[in-house]
Amino acid sequence: MRDNSLFSNLAGNATSSSLPLARLKILVVDDDEDSRFYISTVLEADGASVTTVASAAKALEVLPQLQPDILVCDIGMPEEDGYTLIRKIRDLKAEKGGNVPAIALTAYADSEDRVRALEAGFQTHIAKPVDPDNLVAAVANVLVTE
Repeated sequence: MRDNSLFSNLAGNATSSSLPLARLKILVVDDDEDSRFYISTVLEADGASVTTVASAAKALEVLPQLQPDILVCDIGMPEEDGYTLIRKIRDLKAEKGGNVPAIALTAYADSEDRVRALEAGFQTHIAKPVDPDNLVAAVANVLVTE
């Protein structure tokens, strides 16, 4: 069960000067250093606390301890892609992070890729290059619908 006070900004209960992602913990998984920096900068500018990792293996290692409010994950990574990672996460118990809301980021942006991401266990799918406003809106939307 989520603490709804965490999401007061998303529900419109906070002052207009509040940052939309304030107090949210977000785990970003992307093998590209520039992408990790860009995504974390965008999310942190809107108030989120962001942890970044470069691989699916590292994400699985930190997820249970971090217990993020949301996962933002690249699909096209070497060794283990985002589809494999989200399936492994969904196999985890809730207390280990298995229910974390997740957003897929990918350069593969056609409707088949979107369906594949949703079927794998992501809540939504965003095409790269990522527009900052679209990313923040997607995080807010995923959390409001959870």
